[in-house]
Amino acid sequence: QAQLVESGGGSVQAGESLRLSCTASGRAFGSTMAWFRQAPGREREFVAGISWSGATTYYAESVKGRFTISKSNTKDTMYHQMNSLKPQDTAVYYCAASLLTCPDFDCYAASNNYVYWGQGTQVTVSS
Repeated sequence: QAQLVESGGGSVQAGESLRLSCTASGRAFGSTMAWFRQAPGREREFVAGISWSGATTYYAESVKGRFTISKSNTKDTMYHQMNSLKPQDTAVYYCAASLLTCPDFDCYAASNNYVYWGQGTQVTVSS
């Protein structure tokens, strides 16, 4: 089966940290993977992306310098270290995988390029 499963969400205060994980099975772990998030009443937005090898990463401007995306040594798990969390980071976070080899930021950030999605994990940041 092709499946992505997220974990690590929770409720924290501003300035604290969370680490999200996304474990892939089957064909769900593709050449391009990413984290997206969606708050109630808002469109789903790109947060961070990573290549298969982990050598290439991209970040939304709103999280750059605070969040770090990475992969396990076996490449079957993707991590999302979120430091210095802010209330505006509150959202449901989804991991996603694409079978495309994205060449640039625009490709990574396009949700339509992803064919496998996790169920989402809630992150709530209080001031």
